[in-house]
Amino acid sequence: MTMNMAEEAVEYIANIHREVKKTFDTVDYISELNQQRVIKSMQECRISERHFSPSTGYGYGDDGRDALDKLFALVLGGEDALVRPQWASGTHVLSDCLYALLRPGDTMLSITGTPYDTLKEVVGLEEGQTGHSGSLKEWGIKYRQIELKEDYSIDIDKTIDLLNSNNNIKLVFIQRSRGYAWRKSISMEEMKLAISHIREVNPDVIVMVDNCYGEFTELVEPCHIGADIAVGSLIKNPGGGLAPTGAYAVGNKKVIEQISYRLTSPGIGREVGSYAASYLPFYQGFFLAPHIVGEALKGAILGAKLFETLGYEVAPTWDATRTDIIQSIKFNDRDELITFCQSIQSASPVDGHVIPYPWDMPGYSDQVIMAAGTFVQGASIELSADAPIRAPYIAYMQGGLTYGHVKFALASALSNFIDKGYVNI
Repeated sequence: MTMNMAEEAVEYIANIHREVKKTFDTVDYISELNQQRVIKSMQECRISERHFSPSTGYGYGDDGRDALDKLFALVLGGEDALVRPQWASGTHVLSDCLYALLRPGDTMLSITGTPYDTLKEVVGLEEGQTGHSGSLKEWGIKYRQIELKEDYSIDIDKTIDLLNSNNNIKLVFIQRSRGYAWRKSISMEEMKLAISHIREVNPDVIVMVDNCYGEFTELVEPCHIGADIAVGSLIKNPGGGLAPTGAYAVGNKKVIEQISYRLTSPGIGREVGSYAASYLPFYQGFFLAPHIVGEALKGAILGAKLFETLGYEVAPTWDATRTDIIQSIKFNDRDELITFCQSIQSASPVDGHVIPYPWDMPGYSDQVIMAAGTFVQGASIELSADAPIRAPYIAYMQGGLTYGHVKFALASALSNFIDKGYVNI
């Protein structure tokens, strides 16, 4: 791990590793139990080689597709599921679910503050470059939000008050991960408490969870603890680094049926939808996902400890309980932020020779820099780092198919910070 790196950086990282490796036992424990659940579920679904075969045309009777739905539902705690390569991203499936479940006059309530940047235009919070073309706001669907409390926990009292005073609230939205916000992610314990209170006030309201970045970081998932629907991207945690595209929705049967009609059309729903490539990467990636998530968590712990030791503010701290794979690091200025992201890119196995710069990325109100030298384009279960170029200058590092890769990349970043005089060790 000495290629183009200062020797003191390599030694410093080695010392940090020795300090944090005692926390890895907990990560391994969770990873192993989740791995067992995936294996037992695959056996229960009687997954066979024939399920990997592609399909064409309408995809009627696509056994590989239908078995994958059953597998995700079983593992992630839902009655039913839709797992589709036709969904291009997490934002795409979130959007489809919202349009499927909400009607003009309904109100969507976010109880975790402002949603992730790319969902703002879907809701109608920002016009962006294209205006409110087709947003929920344009369709007469109202939006309310409740900010997290000072300790970044869900404000259950305000949630209950608003549910009691507004009969039009059809859907309560929970974003598990932090997105581009300086806050902690929502744990399953906290989410369970919030959902139980919501059910007492309004048992019919739909509880929807953006589960991106959170899968397999704990021993249960949102649908295990009462959520009606949980969605996520397959090029994040549940794809295990192998899924080439796609997203999933897991939930109760009624909700999944409604979403299936948005996915294709009313009256047809889930019965069509072919995939001309093999389903093998989706099955194998899901099998690997608990282990890969564990590797990413170990890398995040190392990164947190490194920059915490160097005097930077990080969230979560290195020894905190983790409920997603994202590590936030607050830098002093844009130059440090850009240097960090460029360092991650330079340590990548793919496009390591490319230098990322901030750019006007569709769906974002600020310029964004993204470091992602990944085998699957944009796959944030692979080591990546991105940030909006705005104060405070926070980088969001996530992923890592192997802990060794994250360790290598952090040594590269430290070496560059030493060379530029940002830190002294």
